[in-house]
Amino acid sequence: MPELPGDPPIPLVLRRSARARRFSLRVSRLDGRVTLTLPARAAEAEAMAFARSQADWLRRALADQPAARPVAAGDWLPVEGQPRRLMPAPGRSVRLEADTLWLPGDPAQTGRRAAAFLRTLARDRLALACDRHATRLGRRPTALVLRDTRSRWGSCTAGGRLMFNWRLAMAPPAVLDYVAAHEVAHLAQMNHSPAFWAVVETLLPDHGAARRWLRAEGAALHAWRFGD
Repeated sequence: MPELPGDPPIPLVLRRSARARRFSLRVSRLDGRVTLTLPARAAEAEAMAFARSQADWLRRALADQPAARPVAAGDWLPVEGQPRRLMPAPGRSVRLEADTLWLPGDPAQTGRRAAAFLRTLARDRLALACDRHATRLGRRPTALVLRDTRSRWGSCTAGGRLMFNWRLAMAPPAVLDYVAAHEVAHLAQMNHSPAFWAVVETLLPDHGAARRWLRAEGAALHAWRFGD
C-alpha cells in the first residue's frame, strides 16, 4: 500500500475509475481511510504527486477524526441514542435501565459484554424495522447479517441479503430505522437513482434528519473500542 511520508506516514488506498477525469482524495468519516482516486490511464507517480500537494489538508482532516475511546466499566456509552453508564452487576443477566447498562461478570470484560449486548439489541431492532418496511414494500429479504464494517452502515446484495453494522444500536432509533428503510429500498431499486430515493421517501417520509445525524455523528460511534 502506498503512503505519504511524514510523522506519521499516511497510508493511501489507490482506486482507479473509468469515470474519473481528475485526481481526488477522500477521507472516510467512519475509519479515517484515505482513498486516492485516479483516472483509469493516469500515471501512479502523478497521482502520488497530487496527494503530496494535499498533505497539509489530509493531516488536518485526519486530525479532526474522533479519537479512539476504549470501553471500560464506569464509562458512559450511547445506547439507542442515550448515554448509559456501564456498571458491574451480580448474577448473569444484562439489564438496561433508564441511564445504566448493568453487565455481569468480570469488569475487565466490560467492553466485550457491552458489544455482545449491542449486537443482540441491533439484531432485534433491525429485524423488526426491516420486516415492517419490507412488508410495506411487498418484498422479502433473504437474510439479515450483522458486522462491524468500517466503510458503510448497511448493504443489500442482488440476492436480497441485508447487512448492517451492529453499532447502529448506539444511534437514536430513528437513525437505525432510516438505515433499515434505505437497505430495504434496495430490494426494489439496486441503485441510488431518483427512483430509489422515491422508494425511501415512501417507506420513511421524514428520513432527512436521521440521514443528517448519521453523516455528522456516525464517525463517533466508530471511535468506541470494545476489545474485540
